[in-house]
Amino acid sequence: MKVLHAPLAWLADGWQSDVRVEIDAAGAIKAVSRGAAPQPGDERIAGPLLPGMPNLHSHAFQRAMAGLAEEALNPQDSFWTWRELMYRLVGRLTPEQVQAIATHLYIEMLKGGYTSVAEFHYLHHQPGGVPYANLAEMAERIAAAAEASGIGLTLLPTFYAHGGFGGQPLADKQLRFRNDVEHYLKLIDGVDRACKRIDADWGLCFHSLRAATEAEMKAVLAACPGERPIHIHIAEQMKEVEDCRAWSNRRPVEWLYDKFEIDGRWCLIHATHVSPDEVHMMGHSEAVVGLCPTTEANLGDGIFPAQEFLAANGAFGVGSDSHVSVSALEELRWLEYGQRLSHKRRNRLSAGDRPEVADTLYSAALHGGAQAVRKHIGAIAAGRRADFVVLDGDHPMLANVAPAKLLGRWLFGGNDSWVKDVMVGGKWVVTDRYHAGEAAAHDAFSAAMSALMAA
Repeated sequence: MKVLHAPLAWLADGWQSDVRVEIDAAGAIKAVSRGAAPQPGDERIAGPLLPGMPNLHSHAFQRAMAGLAEEALNPQDSFWTWRELMYRLVGRLTPEQVQAIATHLYIEMLKGGYTSVAEFHYLHHQPGGVPYANLAEMAERIAAAAEASGIGLTLLPTFYAHGGFGGQPLADKQLRFRNDVEHYLKLIDGVDRACKRIDADWGLCFHSLRAATEAEMKAVLAACPGERPIHIHIAEQMKEVEDCRAWSNRRPVEWLYDKFEIDGRWCLIHATHVSPDEVHMMGHSEAVVGLCPTTEANLGDGIFPAQEFLAANGAFGVGSDSHVSVSALEELRWLEYGQRLSHKRRNRLSAGDRPEVADTLYSAALHGGAQAVRKHIGAIAAGRRADFVVLDGDHPMLANVAPAKLLGRWLFGGNDSWVKDVMVGGKWVVTDRYHAGEAAAHDAFSAAMSALMAA
C-alpha cells in the first residue's frame, strides 16, 4: 500500500484540502479522504495534485515532421497538401525509428500533463504494402514505446482499406496502411498479445468513412463484440463533407448515425464541420468527440462548435494528434480560444455551477477522455487508476492564488514547466521534471531524425 498526502487535490467537486490517497499494489486508488491529517509513512505531495489528462488521439510517427511543413509554397496549402508531405515521411520509416519516435514523444506527453494515450495506429506494413513477417510488428513497437515511457496505452489498430468514399482503391503511398477484414482481425490477435504483455488495452478503429465501407465496418464490429472503444476520424475537412454528400447525399456524421448504432463506445475524432442537427445527434448519443485544437489549427481544418455542443450535453476529450504541440494545457487553452475567436466573446466554455472556464475544460476533458478509452481513469476517486500530475507548489505564479483560480492560472497563464511530478498506475514516472529514460530516448530519437533528414 502506498499513501499520498496532498495539501490540495482536485476531486470530483473541485479543490479539496488535506487529501489522503491510498493506492493498492496494482496501482488503483483504494480510498480517498479529505480534511485528513498526514499519517506517519505518508508520502507528502509538494504541490497541487490533479488527475492526469488522457490523450485520446495520437499518430506518434507524425511527431517527426512537426514544424517542418510550415513553408508558404502553395497558395492553396491545406490538410490535403500537408498529407502529401506526411506520405513522404511514411515511405521512409522503419520499425526501429517508429519506436524511437514514439518513446521520445510519450515521455514528452508525460511532461506535458498526459498520463495515458490512445494511439490511432495505421502504419502497419513495409514500404510498398508487403506485411512484415510479424503482422503486428509496428504495433509491438508502439507497445514497447509505451512500456519504456511508462505512459498508459490504449492501442487502436486502424482499419484502412480504401482511398475514397465508396470503396475507391488506395494510392501506392497508402499501401503501408492496408488491411482487409481478414488481415485486420489477424492483426488484432497480435495487438492483443502485445497489450497483454505490458498490461495495456486496445480498441477498434476505422480510419475514416473514406477508408472503410459499411460492409467492412459491420463485419469488424460483428467479429469483435463487447465494450471496447471504437474510434474514427470524421468530418475533419470541408472537402470530406462535400465528397461524402456527392457519394451518399448525406453529411459524414449524418451517414454514420443512419447506418450504425452510435453509443458511448464511439469516439468521433475532429467532427469539425457539423450541422446543428449533427451537433444534436452527437450530444444526445453519449458518443465522445475527440478534439485536437492545435493540430486542427495547424492544418487549417476549422473550428468545432464546442459551445453549441456543450449546450447539447455533448462529451469531449482532447488529443495532440500530429503533435505540433505535446501539451494538455495548450489543447484545452486553444479549445477555449477557438470559441472566443469564433463568437467574438470571452469565457465561452463554462457549464453548470462552475463559472471558471478552466474547471469546465479540465473536468469535461477528463471525463470524455476516460470514456473514450473505456478505462477507470480521469479522477482521484476510489476504483480509478492512480494517474496524477503534481504542479510546482513553489512556483511564484501559483503562490497565494485562491484554489478556485488555480486551474485558470495554469491553463491560461502557465506552461508545461509547471508540471513537476507525474504518476501512472501508482508509479512515479516523472520526478522533479526528470524521466529516468529520457537520455536514452533522446539519443535514439536523435539518431532516427538524423537518418530521416538525410534520406
